[in-house]
Amino acid sequence: MGDTIFHKIIHREIPADIVYEDAHMVAFRDIAPQAPVHVLFVPKQTFATLNDVPEDSALVIGRLATAAARYAKAQGFADDGYRIVMNCNGDAGQTVFQIHLHLLAGAPLGRFGTP
Repeated sequence: MGDTIFHKIIHREIPADIVYEDAHMVAFRDIAPQAPVHVLFVPKQTFATLNDVPEDSALVIGRLATAAARYAKAQGFADDGYRIVMNCNGDAGQTVFQIHLHLLAGAPLGRFGTP
């Protein structure tokens, strides 16, 4: 496994506000939220960027997305709306090089390119 902050959270080497976990992933609240709800869904399988996920491992991405949707429904904001985002590499804003999905919700979100 890798040595990113996310791997340390997965291995419970550092604390996090974990809201979901299963055999394939862990989800926790972002420490610098960009919306009232900002949860990161991180696979336990290591891939630095989305570019590194081979086609035969595409199920990893689907699991992240469906877990985020289930979480949104369980927390009661799915019908109001939410955004899921995956950044890939530095120009897109990726700062931790372990793939992860951002779930943002809890208030009206601006259109792409606006705050």
